[in-house]
Amino acid sequence: MNFRAIRADKTDQGQDVRFATMSEDELMPGDVTVRVTHSTVNYKDGLALSGKSPVIRRFPMVLGIDLAGIVRNSSHAGFKAGDEVLLNGYGLSETHMGGYAELARVKGDWLVKMPVGMTAARAMAIGTAGYTAMLCLMALEAHGLKPADGPALVTGAAGGVGSVAITLLAQAGWHVIASTGRAGEADYLKSLGASEIIDRADLAKPPKALMPERWAAGVDSVGSTTLASAIAATKARGAIAACGLAGGMDLPSSVAPFILRGVALLGVDSVQCPMPRRVAAWERLTKSLDAKRLDAMTETVSWEKAFEIGEKIRAGQVRGRVVLEIA
Repeated sequence: MNFRAIRADKTDQGQDVRFATMSEDELMPGDVTVRVTHSTVNYKDGLALSGKSPVIRRFPMVLGIDLAGIVRNSSHAGFKAGDEVLLNGYGLSETHMGGYAELARVKGDWLVKMPVGMTAARAMAIGTAGYTAMLCLMALEAHGLKPADGPALVTGAAGGVGSVAITLLAQAGWHVIASTGRAGEADYLKSLGASEIIDRADLAKPPKALMPERWAAGVDSVGSTTLASAIAATKARGAIAACGLAGGMDLPSSVAPFILRGVALLGVDSVQCPMPRRVAAWERLTKSLDAKRLDAMTETVSWEKAFEIGEKIRAGQVRGRVVLEIA
């Protein structure tokens, strides 16, 4: 069987990323074949779609770090033909062919059965960005933090992780401070539950070792100086959950917040997250994420527009989440 995919090939000039027709024989090993119906565009997808990113580690590669669809055939004991499934991470679009294709062959151990009450389209509206936001909230809760301890900061607030994080934190009772460089998105962020909006420039300057205490918790998808500033202004015994590097991989911080205030930096890895925690995150998203707010932050387009969306997300021009309908 032939199928369409967005594929990256290595060339003498770099990478050639385009729509291509592939044979099922070209798929990588796995015990479950999925007919993909939906995917999404995360920041990492935007990098891969550029054809200039080191995200891809083997070629040829089908892009897309997320997928949702229906099992076509399976030799895995946990899945059968007709099961609705979703998949985030596990090296999709990096080391294993991903979700921007009409067919995907993957390991059944990577798949999550679609939770009751969740649809493929809504699962991809959440995608890796929203699922990561839930993992961040769970990490903060596991650290013992609660809304009574003080406000929660969300950086990169208008992006995918930020939009869902604001919604989840606000629903859990937190006073949310949203950091954004897009002043025009203030009404949007407040509609998701943000109580305060601050300019990202406030966090973009090299911070002092310690700054006035402003928040007890935070979700950071930016990294670099922004994360360092967030840490320096965290209240005693507070914590920041770090999950992204849109602003850079460096961390120009100091040990002062850690040893003088007992601040914690919680690393959140969504790619290789253990399956029990992964399933728990998806169950909570199904039950607790406000569907109306999710719909308000989501745009649905044909996957033919993936390259256009990728360019916009790299430029910081995408608000919230984008679902791709796979042909």
